[in-house]
Amino acid sequence: MSDITPRIDPKRPRFGEIPQPFASIVTNDRKMQTIFRYIEAIAPTSQAVLVTGETGTGKELVARALHAVSGRSGSFVSVNVAGLDDIMFSDTLFGHCRGAFTGAERDRKGLIETAEGGTLFLDEIGDLNIPNQIKLLRLLQENEYYRLGEDRLKKSSARIVVATNSSLENHLENGIFRSDLYYRLSSHHIHVPSLRERKNDIPLLMEYFARDTAKMFGRPVPTASAETVEMLICYEFPGNVRELEGMVRNAVTMGASGALEFPKLKSQHAPSPVTFKTMPDFSRMSATTGRMPTLAEAEDFLIREALRESGGNQRAAAVMLGISRQALNKRLQRDTRYLE
Repeated sequence: MSDITPRIDPKRPRFGEIPQPFASIVTNDRKMQTIFRYIEAIAPTSQAVLVTGETGTGKELVARALHAVSGRSGSFVSVNVAGLDDIMFSDTLFGHCRGAFTGAERDRKGLIETAEGGTLFLDEIGDLNIPNQIKLLRLLQENEYYRLGEDRLKKSSARIVVATNSSLENHLENGIFRSDLYYRLSSHHIHVPSLRERKNDIPLLMEYFARDTAKMFGRPVPTASAETVEMLICYEFPGNVRELEGMVRNAVTMGASGALEFPKLKSQHAPSPVTFKTMPDFSRMSATTGRMPTLAEAEDFLIREALRESGGNQRAAAVMLGISRQALNKRLQRDTRYLE
């Protein structure tokens, strides 16, 4: 056994404690806290950052947290670049001078200038066409750009953060995204996990959105039954946090019973029986060993698999197994190996 005692930074937040710059991200998940520590590490640099994740996971919140931690003096400026043609992209980012095109009656500064000394966040970067990718690459490489209709080179000090819910690797293979731009953007990469990967955050987020909505409308905060929480935990949430937020806000607005209920979810999206990804071949085991597995062996596997599938959430695992949470808890207390 090592006799080296690790040094613990007293200023470093413990698990469950969210540093102030990340307070807008409601979580108690270890994956998210790992992201927070990574953000703190890369915040002082000026290099571009790529943020990936499914729709509704909170990629812009992560970008805003990065800006807050960086301490940059300029503003955080956000723009969705999906669907911008060549002229609109250049005009939006770089601006134009008077007379640059029909209707350009006065000078207009672009968002890159608005974000001077701060952070420019480009969302849906995977939808950017090749000509505009070339313009962005030059900006990243040289920190220089031209306004439309002007031949005077301008310098930029804004940090570029981009986000996408698509696979840039697939875009590379299909020839619709430049490899040089991809490698320039991905020197710092943050992947935001889906809500399915952080199920323990669902009750926390539900309560946060319920309280916020109740306060907004001057209503008492509704409560959710254990069955409602279990139903939410077992739901897959294809729209992630954004979908959960919409569901809770709608439930608080429409509800009048003081209870938080989701009738549409209950009727249309009731949790289906779980199909485990790795079921044991009991018949093969029987042929090899000359016996069937014991009930204890089968139970051991099913409990471990349910806990793995649910990310360690005991309430969700109990639903998968078709037993009460109390029954599962008794088994876990009886054999702590399940929690290892």
